Amino acid sequence: MASSKSKTSTKPKSKSAAPKAPGKQAPATKPKARAAKPARAAKTPRKATTAKAKRGGARSGAGTTLVIVESPTKARTIRSFLPSGYRVEASMGHVRDLPGDAKSIPAKYKGEEWARLGVNVEQDFEPLYVVSPDKKAIVRELKAAVKDVDQLLLATDEDREGESISWHLLQLLEPDIPVRRMVFHEITKEAIAEALANPRDIDDRLVRAQETRRILDRLVGYTLSPLLWKKIAFGLSAGRVQSVAMRLIVVRERERRAFRSAAYWDLLAALRHDGQAFEAELVQLKGKKLAIGKDFDEKTGRLLPKRDVVVLGEAEATDLAATVTKLPWRVTATEEKPSTRRPAPPFTTSTLQQEANRKLRLSARDAMRAAQGLYERGFITYMRTDSVHLSDQAITAARASVEELYGTPYLPEKPRYYTNKSANAQEAHEAIRPAGAAFRHPKSTGLDGRDLALYELIWKRTMASQMADAKQTSMAVTIEVGDATFRASGKRIDFPGFLRAYVEGSDDPDAALEDREVILPKLAQGDTPHCESVEPVRHETQPPARYTEATLVKALEADGVGRPSTYASIIGTILERGYTTRQGQALVPTFTAFAVTAILEEHFPHLVDEKFTAGMEDVLDEISEGKAEWLPYLKQFYLGPDGLQQQVQLHEKQIDPTAARTLLLDGLDAKIKIGKFGPYVETGPAGAELRASLPKDVAPADLDQAQVEEILRQKAEGPDSLGVHPETGEKIFVLTGQYGPYLQLGEVVDGQPKPKRASLPKGVTPDTVTMEQALGLLALPRLLGKHPESGRSVHAGLGRFGPYVVHDLGKDGKEYRSIKGEDSVLTIALTRALELLAQPKQARGRRAAPTPIRILGKHPDDEQPIGLYDGQYGPYVKHDDVTASLPRGSDPAAFTAAEAIEILAARKAMGPRKKKGARRGKKAAGK
Repeated sequence: MASSKSKTSTKPKSKSAAPKAPGKQAPATKPKARAAKPARAAKTPRKATTAKAKRGGARSGAGTTLVIVESPTKARTIRSFLPSGYRVEASMGHVRDLPGDAKSIPAKYKGEEWARLGVNVEQDFEPLYVVSPDKKAIVRELKAAVKDVDQLLLATDEDREGESISWHLLQLLEPDIPVRRMVFHEITKEAIAEALANPRDIDDRLVRAQETRRILDRLVGYTLSPLLWKKIAFGLSAGRVQSVAMRLIVVRERERRAFRSAAYWDLLAALRHDGQAFEAELVQLKGKKLAIGKDFDEKTGRLLPKRDVVVLGEAEATDLAATVTKLPWRVTATEEKPSTRRPAPPFTTSTLQQEANRKLRLSARDAMRAAQGLYERGFITYMRTDSVHLSDQAITAARASVEELYGTPYLPEKPRYYTNKSANAQEAHEAIRPAGAAFRHPKSTGLDGRDLALYELIWKRTMASQMADAKQTSMAVTIEVGDATFRASGKRIDFPGFLRAYVEGSDDPDAALEDREVILPKLAQGDTPHCESVEPVRHETQPPARYTEATLVKALEADGVGRPSTYASIIGTILERGYTTRQGQALVPTFTAFAVTAILEEHFPHLVDEKFTAGMEDVLDEISEGKAEWLPYLKQFYLGPDGLQQQVQLHEKQIDPTAARTLLLDGLDAKIKIGKFGPYVETGPAGAELRASLPKDVAPADLDQAQVEEILRQKAEGPDSLGVHPETGEKIFVLTGQYGPYLQLGEVVDGQPKPKRASLPKGVTPDTVTMEQALGLLALPRLLGKHPESGRSVHAGLGRFGPYVVHDLGKDGKEYRSIKGEDSVLTIALTRALELLAQPKQARGRRAAPTPIRILGKHPDDEQPIGLYDGQYGPYVKHDDVTASLPRGSDPAAFTAAEAIEILAARKAMGPRKKKGARRGKKAAGK
């Protein structure tokens, strides 16, 4: 670790490989090649404090104290909890780092070979630290502030990153006063008072571990990235954790490409007993089990060997359905199994990112930004933690909230204590929870939007972790008819427990409880339920699901790759560098990611191996605990016989750039190549190649031979023409570009304005688009009329995020609403547009209150409306606070008020949270 008077500094060469003890460092001198005069020894908090104590004793207690934190928000919050005589300033994050580009390298080092890395690998991996231009004024202000106080408290975050920031501040400011480290995991009056009473020294082991991580990341990135520039395309990057995450996404896409779907059929019976409807599925035929998705080979679509199962085709399923409908049905067995479900632990960084992505649709980066703001304003505890532990104060607060909101039955007899399964949990003290000795109800926080949604998520999860278990009963009924065996499955929630407050993946716990229940009628052996219908159901096995941010974070954590506090930046990097794109919530790799991953797998396999990368994290943990030496590890990794430097020099000569830029995908006759302007397809003999750019939104797993042939045909023959525009006389062409299919009015002529273009909306393909649609799309945006309140125009248009209506507010901007459902951008009228504009704008990350598809009528009991809704799990009706799902096979368009009243009454008769009627059918997909 380095010490210097200047804003540009290097780490002095130490006689020992690492500090022998926290707070101590061997004397050091700068290498002669870099400076003529010796540097002073690295300053440590212990030495600074001791020196001041000798000079002034306890003077600091009576004078003024400077507290340095990272951000102005944190400074404002902490300032309100400090006594008089304390001054708080913000460093605005890191004050110095390794040089980010050639311009940042000081002139005297520009000629050095190692300067490009920012690390002198020949001089014990000395890092070159520089203060960026935007931080120089801040450093000057902090240096001036130090001169006016008697004591310095470094109050940066309590993890390795925060420890490193404090250490760098100490080296730059060179204070001649007592210096102490102040740590806390929440910003409350009590926590700040405790931190003031118990300061400590900077932990050099944590600093060393963070510095080693930074050096490793720099060595990997700055050594491999130039190789990718030469062999594939300029601007590409590789990273120690980034490339592993990218490979996981690429491997999953390869699996999807290799996947072959299999189709199979079963039967779904609609039955009734004692007036209650329920469903049963075919599970056996003539004593043999019916085939399900896992019985088929993913790579061939064929039945796996040694599977003694029955595979039904469509004709067989149809014939069997007709047969069993006419036969008597008899219950041969019933079974009930009680079970207990315990709540999940409170949030760690990883689980918060996963749930924020699933429930609030927040990216990992957005979730962490919001959490950082909540922490700095004193609403939650520190958000970078691997710990699931709750303090006694937090447990008391959570139990008090549970008792107040839900009553004593929802409170377990004893508090729940959670422990980490991982031995590598980082230094933070607690799980993420609401701050303070009493949890603030979300409604009393004054928060809104994303901040409120995330706080409420944390509040609910923390409370649920201290609530009683959920008790439920699984029910199974076996019914025989002829040679066929059907099974009806149900679930009853006997006591919701913690589910009353928090259900993973659901915004509404009460609605989620309803969806979890499937109530069967009381059936006993020998009963003969009535069969109303039997429906053949087709299933298709499904390819492995693409990663979402939530599932990628879960996979990285499970493999021990990186640390949860870094996942947000890792995912952000692979998106920004063009290695992945988003399709909804799914992360889809690009062809460039395929090419980069192929090079790394072939020539540097250990660097994209999850176990190797996880092992690096273990070593960093050991360095932070003083169990491993940092310098021997860096030397072995980079300069060893099989080190990275040697490997890059060896393989650079072996890698053929043309081969590296070429992808050969199964099922394609043509080659995919990575070019200067993106991926393109190439076919034909040498010297007579035909090339065409690939659409940017095409996923590698979805590109087939037919698409390739169509892209090449358009390139060779020119675009297809739908016809001639009746007003301009120009041809209307259908083309496919980097961003997908689009329409073009007229041809491109050099020196003339570009022809008008319009993307094809979702659901419209080049094969199905009509002339009428094309004329409408090319006419967008279209004027719908004037808004009755403002007198300004209202238009309908098609943009990047789909169709929309927009109200021009003049100087106040524009008000947009998305066009969804049955509404069409080509036909929507002013009246409907005004209805959409009158609806409240949905906050990002929050699910809007459900809106009924239609009102069926008024309920005879209270004349209140009965609404028909389209829910996450299928259509349902609602009256007051009672909801009921439509029976299987019901047509929502034809469902009547009388039918709704009947199923609502049956549902209400079952009592709170009891679900009446048929289970919503499974999608025709593999199980």
